[in-house]
Amino acid sequence: MVLAGAMMISFSAVFVKIAHVGPIVSAFYRMAIGGVILIIIAIATGKVTRFPIKSFGLMALCAFCFVWDLTVWHQSIFYVGPGLATILANFQVFFLAGIGFLFFKERLNLRYVISVPLALLGLGLLILPQNMAAPQPHFYLGVGLGLLTALAYSAYLLSLRHLQSRYTEISVFFVIAIISILTAAGIGVGVILTGNSFAIPDIQTTLTLTAYGIMGQVLGWVLISKGIGRIEASKAGLILLLQPTLSFVWDILFFGHPAGLFDLAGAALAIFAIYLGSTSRQAR
Repeated sequence: MVLAGAMMISFSAVFVKIAHVGPIVSAFYRMAIGGVILIIIAIATGKVTRFPIKSFGLMALCAFCFVWDLTVWHQSIFYVGPGLATILANFQVFFLAGIGFLFFKERLNLRYVISVPLALLGLGLLILPQNMAAPQPHFYLGVGLGLLTALAYSAYLLSLRHLQSRYTEISVFFVIAIISILTAAGIGVGVILTGNSFAIPDIQTTLTLTAYGIMGQVLGWVLISKGIGRIEASKAGLILLLQPTLSFVWDILFFGHPAGLFDLAGAALAIFAIYLGSTSRQAR
């Protein structure tokens, strides 16, 4: 289930790239379509529960962080491509560990210490050689947005963890469904404020956005959530790396991303470093 979920989510950035709408609009439809489906599933499976009014503030905070995450990530995809944007978003493991060390006094072990310079070296191989020779417009802005995505996703995960630990009586599935709807509403406001249109221009975009909402927001995460508790944490971390790996592969196959030695080495190093960082707490 974790493997299937990671494979589905790996297509997320591809859907964003091929949809004939702006990045913020595709983010809105992902959350709107996915959120409605999640609410329907929650009702059908009896996961809808009463929740304290006080918890709504934390749900809104989670949604705010997710709006921030999706908005900058979708824009990053347009600037640097699906593969690199997804790898950069997975740098959240380093932000989480850093926040844990600085604010929660969590210890950092050798795996994490090794993973950080490896990740930076991999990132350097991915972004420096090709753009020193032929600079691309907005490329470095896209890299910055990708790293900002990682920070936003870290904030989302931390706020979600706090919500779940404080209000254990609420179904996790129901919480995700509500946050999805709140996130769609927040992104929808952004669509209006930026002067974008909600109009879907053609059948291809309709099918693409529908698949994005179902695979990226519903099936992928439901499968991962159901399966991840049944396997070892290190194995789960390794399987989940299939997402940025496949996203990089799809970028090469579908969009002609350069696949030179530096690119491949950089991607391999960055993904390996992400694995080390994501499993550092389990290491002895």
